[in-house]
Amino acid sequence: MRILLVDDEEELVETICERLRLRGIEAEWATSSEDALKKTSAQQFDVAVLDIKMPRVGGLELKKSLQMLWPDMKFVFLTGYGSERDFKVIMEEFGQDNYLFKPVDIDELIAKITLVCS
Repeated sequence: MRILLVDDEEELVETICERLRLRGIEAEWATSSEDALKKTSAQQFDVAVLDIKMPRVGGLELKKSLQMLWPDMKFVFLTGYGSERDFKVIMEEFGQDNYLFKPVDIDELIAKITLVCS
C-alpha cells in the first residue's frame, strides 16, 4: 500500500510519514497541492491523506484533480480548524466520512486508511 500525505505543515507530514514507514507502510509527503500533483503524475498511490485547508488549493479541490488522474485512489481528510460539529457538516455536504482531526493519532490514521482500502 502506498500513501501520499499532503499538508502545508512540513514538520507534521514528515513526522507522520516517518511513523507510517516505521510500521511498514510505504509513505511519501508533499507540502502543497501542486507538489502532490507532480508526485502523482509520476507514480500511483493507493491512498491520499489530505489537509482540508491549505494555501491556494485545499484538500477537497485537490481530491477532484487526483481522482481525474487516478480514479481508484482513496482519500482520508485531516483538519485542525473549526469545531468538530461544523467540520462534520461540511464533510457531509461533500459526501465524505473519512476524516480525522489534528493532532493525528497514528493508530487512528492507520485504521482509517485500512478502512478506506477495504
